[in-house]
Amino acid sequence: MDAIKPTILIINAGSSSIRFAQYRVGEPLQQILHGQVERIGIPGTRLIVETNSGETVDSAIDMPADPAAMAAFFVDWLESSGIVSSTRAIGHRLVHGLAHTEPERITPALLAELAGISHFAPEHLPRELALIEALQERFPSLPQVACFDTAFHTSMPRVAQLLPIPRRFEALGVRRYGFHGLSYNYLMEELVSLGDPAATAGLVILAHLGNGASLAAVRNGKSIDTSMGFTPTSGLPMSSRSGDLEPGVASYLEQRENITATEFQQLASRESGLLGISETSADVRELLAREDTDNRAREALALFCYQTKKWLGGYTAALGGLDTLVFSGGIGENAPAIRARICEGLGYLGITLAPQANADNAAVISTGTSAVTVRVIATDEALIIARSVHRLLQLPP
Repeated sequence: MDAIKPTILIINAGSSSIRFAQYRVGEPLQQILHGQVERIGIPGTRLIVETNSGETVDSAIDMPADPAAMAAFFVDWLESSGIVSSTRAIGHRLVHGLAHTEPERITPALLAELAGISHFAPEHLPRELALIEALQERFPSLPQVACFDTAFHTSMPRVAQLLPIPRRFEALGVRRYGFHGLSYNYLMEELVSLGDPAATAGLVILAHLGNGASLAAVRNGKSIDTSMGFTPTSGLPMSSRSGDLEPGVASYLEQRENITATEFQQLASRESGLLGISETSADVRELLAREDTDNRAREALALFCYQTKKWLGGYTAALGGLDTLVFSGGIGENAPAIRARICEGLGYLGITLAPQANADNAAVISTGTSAVTVRVIATDEALIIARSVHRLLQLPP
């Protein structure tokens, strides 16, 4: 672990995990380690760290689930590991930022504002804020920067932000925000670096397909719509999230099964999607291996591909055409069969895949004659956060 040259530490706290990475300051930024704490609050919590020199740490730990206790535990480990000794700034992914459009240095006023909206993302924001506060208390001289996952979508037109419920609820913040913004920001920067003209003056659909899955429609470099709305549970069916559901389902289950609002939220976010339909797994790799002999696995994958195809078609209509389609995320980057099923029958939109390029997970998987360029780009939210911290604070190498 590099303790000589200055570094930036990146932290991404989820509902049951903490992902982190460290970058050496310079041009370009160089990642020197990455890792994660997984399965927080459930049996089998593990800490995994990999350095760029090939060193790996993989150990079982006993991390508490309470946000404040979890944060204290993690900060203790950061300090004892020596990681913070070279750190000059810390960047955080914040799942929600309401109307904030740019990365911001964290101040007491910003912290207070974010604490006031923690109910918008109760599974994420309390943990994220607890980590920020613990780091601030332990390392008060280290600047911390908030990068908002919702910021990319603040360019959406008002019609894409509205929810069709009584207008008075908008005053409470009930509208469509969109998520996966840091991933989408990175993908658009990559398109620019690749020289794809659609990145700045064209029509793009970005498909971040992972445990969480969403699509974004981008015109001339700006988001005009996205499938996740008020919460990250909405839109496409995902690994364990339902995606969009008819409101009547909640009412029906309340009457027939006595399910409370809290229980329904648990059902929709942790027990549905691929896991709910298959009854066996939330992992696309496992479902693909089982689909020939398990109809439930086959139907779960069919639903995922069908719904993704519908959203793709809808966003092509919203954009008025399509120049570039980008697949990203764990599924989008690594599951050729899923990409092929999503794109099957979309020749009328100008999408024609090259089967061998798709099977090889090539950078471009469309044919040379395809009217739409179809790309596979590995996303990197940690790097986009590190770049934002570097730009904002102008850290010297």
